[in-house]
Amino acid sequence: MRATAPLSTINDLFCRVTAVANPRAVLWQDEFGQWQPISSDQIYQRVRRLAEVFLVWGAKKGDRIALISENRWEWAVTDFATLAIGAANVPIYPTLTGEQIAVLVQDAGCRIAVVSTRQQFDKLNAVREQTQLERILIMDSAAPPEGAIAFGEVLAGADARGAERDPIFDALVRSVEPGDLATLIYTSGTTGEPKGVMLTHGNVASNQNFAVREFSFDSTDACISFLPLSHITARALDYVMYACGAQVAYCSQFDRLPQAMREIRPTVFVGVPRVYEKIRQEVERRASLSPIKRRMLGWALRVGARHRDKVYAGGRPSSLAWKLAGKLVYGKVREAFGGQVKVFVSGGAPLGIETAQWFASAGIAVWEGYGLTETSPVISLNSPVSQRMGSVGRTLPNVELKFAEDGELLVRGPAVFVGYWQKPAANAECFDQEGWFRTGDIAHLDADGFLFITDRKKELLKTSGGKLVAPQPIENKLKTSLLVGQAALVGDKHKFISALISPNFAALEEWARRNGIEAGSRKELIADSRVLAQYGELVREVNAGLANFETIKRFRLVAEEWTQESGELTPSMKLKRRVIKERYEVLIDELYADEATARGE
Repeated sequence: MRATAPLSTINDLFCRVTAVANPRAVLWQDEFGQWQPISSDQIYQRVRRLAEVFLVWGAKKGDRIALISENRWEWAVTDFATLAIGAANVPIYPTLTGEQIAVLVQDAGCRIAVVSTRQQFDKLNAVREQTQLERILIMDSAAPPEGAIAFGEVLAGADARGAERDPIFDALVRSVEPGDLATLIYTSGTTGEPKGVMLTHGNVASNQNFAVREFSFDSTDACISFLPLSHITARALDYVMYACGAQVAYCSQFDRLPQAMREIRPTVFVGVPRVYEKIRQEVERRASLSPIKRRMLGWALRVGARHRDKVYAGGRPSSLAWKLAGKLVYGKVREAFGGQVKVFVSGGAPLGIETAQWFASAGIAVWEGYGLTETSPVISLNSPVSQRMGSVGRTLPNVELKFAEDGELLVRGPAVFVGYWQKPAANAECFDQEGWFRTGDIAHLDADGFLFITDRKKELLKTSGGKLVAPQPIENKLKTSLLVGQAALVGDKHKFISALISPNFAALEEWARRNGIEAGSRKELIADSRVLAQYGELVREVNAGLANFETIKRFRLVAEEWTQESGELTPSMKLKRRVIKERYEVLIDELYADEATARGE
């Protein structure tokens, strides 16, 4: 049964989790790939022991403790232990370089860091002198390297305490107040330097109380924790699952997700848009291998399109054609998610109306939400109770909003952060005199109160003719093609809009083989006239639905796949536009070399 008492702090959530005897509160994979359970009693005892060690090491209320790890049970234990003593954790993406991590650890003034692997320790230890670090705790069970402390040794004997409770520790947990700092989350910096977002216990608890009240999650539910926990969206989902008594299964590597979904068969799935786009592209890729499968998928999607509004509203069509398509096609799409998901949510970036429509046509309602790290994170969300495709739902009851003259969305409420760490100038810029937070997003409400996000204010392209172009919706249209991995619009201060396209090379190479195209390298492949013609046709299809000033007049294919590892994407799979602009400066200049004489808008 889902508890209904409101949370005041994240520690209230920890108390709720550990008050119920749940033998399988958490699942994790051992070295043989087998899923192992951790009980709520074990969570309590491990958190208690680690908190005691932190105190012995001199950590105190208000201190910051760095946490650099993939998704694993030790992440949650470290999180809860840090919060239990009134300290704040500083989650850092494990994909960052040592130098990048050192900057954040030093800025936050961390004296303790908890890392997952030897690789993470080596990165941090190499730059240790640039920080104030006194101790580094390593999660992996192998013998710790010199200068590290083993997680297993610290927790030795904790489980033997069984179900006993320590009143002194419990009192310490309850002493934390809503206004106390809970976490310092550094934004990934798509356009500038990272800033530490200060979220209090009250900020996060407030969001938890309202974000999922229209969803009936309980102890029968399960989710896979795979999105980076350094991102507030993933962390908030885990908190929701813990609070409802649902099962959380930790998947530390993204390439293990398909297998994890088959084995765990989650009932709740929250992903960033790129996850949904990749699943769609994989379905279409497999169908493209067989003329029969390709025709069957096309037929099923056409049938589904006639019923997608009902599907999106949570209904189940009754037509014989839809039921047949469900058995032949829709069921296989659902199996890609494990086959048991009843709630699909997308967040972290705009989903795109085409992707939402495709999944609804395949029998799946993907409910899109919207929020920011600075808002803990949810501002609005579609749900089984209230939804409108293409919108990001209605705002939560504890969120106030208004719009600036230029259409920028401003919000206010108990979930809005208290400011950026040691950034008074940034704080003065992002809050107005009445305490409204400037989201940086251009948005509008429809007549029924559904919120629509147009684009990031700083990412809008302004042509030399004065027309404003929102790049994300157009980029999302391009990415609906199986052949497109990523796309970035350029053209700010120019006469017309152009596009850089990073192909989905697995699909492109397969298409090239079927069409008898041989190329010795990716660079040769994207220069082939038949390949360029294929992408040209795709661009024409996208342009057909755009205003003239928005249309893509020129495009270039690049020989690189844009990834988080190569630096073009943030951990939440958003484009790092500044990086792309700098990396492809020569190519962009070529697009506009004859701009003076070229036809404009």
